[in-house]
Amino acid sequence: MQSATLTRAAPGPIRLARLRGVSPGRWAALALAAMCVLALVGYFVYPTYPTYDSFYALLWGRDVLHLHLPDFRVYRGPTEHPLAIAFGALCSIFGQGGARLMVLGSIASFVAAVSGLYRLGSLCFGRVVGVAAALLLLSRFFLENLAAQGYLDISYIALVVWAVVLEVERRRRGGPVLVVLAAAGLLRPEAWVLSGCYWLWCCFGGQARERSRAGRIRLLALAAIAPLGWLLVDLVVTGNPLYSLNSTAGLAQELERTQGLANVVASVWTFGVRIDKLPVILGALAGCGLSIWLAPRRALAPLAALLALIGAFVLEGAAGASVIDRYLLGAATLMLLFCAVAVGGWSMLEAGSLLRRAWILAAAALLAYGVSTAASTVSLSTLRTTLAYHEDFHKGLAVALANPSVRAQLHRCPLLSLPNNKLIPDARWILGSVDQHDIVARSQARADVGKHSHALEHRLARGSVAVYPLGSAVFYVAIVDVGDDPRDQIPQHGFQRIFTSRYYAVYGNC
Repeated sequence: MQSATLTRAAPGPIRLARLRGVSPGRWAALALAAMCVLALVGYFVYPTYPTYDSFYALLWGRDVLHLHLPDFRVYRGPTEHPLAIAFGALCSIFGQGGARLMVLGSIASFVAAVSGLYRLGSLCFGRVVGVAAALLLLSRFFLENLAAQGYLDISYIALVVWAVVLEVERRRRGGPVLVVLAAAGLLRPEAWVLSGCYWLWCCFGGQARERSRAGRIRLLALAAIAPLGWLLVDLVVTGNPLYSLNSTAGLAQELERTQGLANVVASVWTFGVRIDKLPVILGALAGCGLSIWLAPRRALAPLAALLALIGAFVLEGAAGASVIDRYLLGAATLMLLFCAVAVGGWSMLEAGSLLRRAWILAAAALLAYGVSTAASTVSLSTLRTTLAYHEDFHKGLAVALANPSVRAQLHRCPLLSLPNNKLIPDARWILGSVDQHDIVARSQARADVGKHSHALEHRLARGSVAVYPLGSAVFYVAIVDVGDDPRDQIPQHGFQRIFTSRYYAVYGNC
């Protein structure tokens, strides 16, 4: 009998075959798990705290949790957002840790937005486009920075993206889509436009005319949840159902954030470039046309949502609301989907075709342009420094207000003054049970003097504790505004310094 030898097959091809045998769904699940782990690592490595609007949502939620009506009539207070207040009430259960939970909710929303954009791209244009869309969103450090600071807009983005996903999965789905849009509408009023347009689409578009009258009324009730809920909250809290609309327009004028129609339209391009960067915007414009050419039916829902959100931004700005970049985030996120079409839409063409090869070359050129632009404009060290400052300034204020000498002064003189409105919610959250009317802005006192009212100025002079930013905190836009009066940064006569740290000095005249 001839001898035989056994040889072990090379492991490389077998392992490669096993990897190829993993289903796309499994790869997506693994990617989601990895993204969640990285998000948690970032959450603990760079511990940040909520921004201005989110802190007020926490404060108002804490009031609701204690069965008190929140007070929306605060100095330069943000617009209230009913769903954010509800989430703030939930976070407030955990005491001072609730602020960090607010940030965690925003980070989780960013992860949900990435997974939603991948799902949307895969459903509409294939998995290559879905992966490209998710990677584009992951590379938007502007949005990641907002998520790390607990901005409410990130949750709104995630809800809008998933509402479009639900519609793409089943045309004219109706109720589930409107429920998700209602949640988005309780965070940002632009979603009201989406709800209204979607109701018209479900009830009167194409074969939808066959829907019964009762069915249309049920869908209309769902579409009305957000605006009616918002009006009801304003009515219960302030007695004026239009309070948010009126106060938002008034504050926008005071802060000089209003613009004419022409400037609002121009800001769509300006803000789009600021959020997504020029290569992505150019790719999105090309991707819109390519998506209509390749898959017009599947492109309908995301394209309609994009146009509706841009239209809502323009109408809101033209009506006198603030015109700021965050209000375009929903549209800017959907633009990433169409840029992904420009980058990966070649996968929808026949393999080996000349057009597919030409498209791949054009996509590679666009990617190279985007990478070179990012390399010259994005600074990861600057982003890390910004997040570190955000933590240091909040913790520094907490240390200052917890100092025994400061506490003793506040016990004798409960009135605490800050340079402007920006640190008021931080101080209120840190001090907990202190009456909100005992935490004021020196800029408000100076503005009142301009209106011939000296009441607050006299209160401060009679006995108060004053906090002054020092060092780099003076130049941090989340603490000091370029429009602040320099006199509000100088200790007044009769005040003695009682505490000093790297970022803050505290004076008192008790």
